[in-house]
Amino acid sequence: MADLPPRTRGVIALLEANCTVCMICARECPDWCIHIDSHTEVEQQPGSARPRARNVLDRFAIDYGQCLYCGICVEACPFDALHWAPDFSYPGTGTPDGSGAVAELVHERDVLATWVDRVPPPPPLDPAAEPAPEAATGRPGRPGARPGAGPGARPVARPGVRPAQEPPQGRGR
Repeated sequence: MADLPPRTRGVIALLEANCTVCMICARECPDWCIHIDSHTEVEQQPGSARPRARNVLDRFAIDYGQCLYCGICVEACPFDALHWAPDFSYPGTGTPDGSGAVAELVHERDVLATWVDRVPPPPPLDPAAEPAPEAATGRPGRPGARPGAGPGARPVARPGVRPAQEPPQGRGR
């Protein structure tokens, strides 16, 4: 494969082990080209009072005939289950008259999982860069998400306590 620019968008690869069937990618997709089916399994944990329910992925498919390649699903996935893979030979050619080509643009999870091996590794960290705010506080997450999590942190509201508000400024009557 030829060397591609680092931000090249080829196809979306699925790392099935990371998918929790949270459906965020399907809800955030502006084209609704992601199709997910799942079922719930209930298992009793030893020493637990209630059984644990978890979603199990049955179907994960992307219709590349509808996909805009915007990458919102990749960015929205909180579990890093979706990645860009620099592969461009995925669409089927179909027949010369075009029949069958559209059906071949819907790829199921088994095909999406094969593209994970082609996902390039992230670029190495720059040793001269400043440490991330998360590393400075020792807490994961975005700065400002918790009190003291970073220089721009906002105070956390307590239930039943209203912050002092300025009186509304009306028109000088």
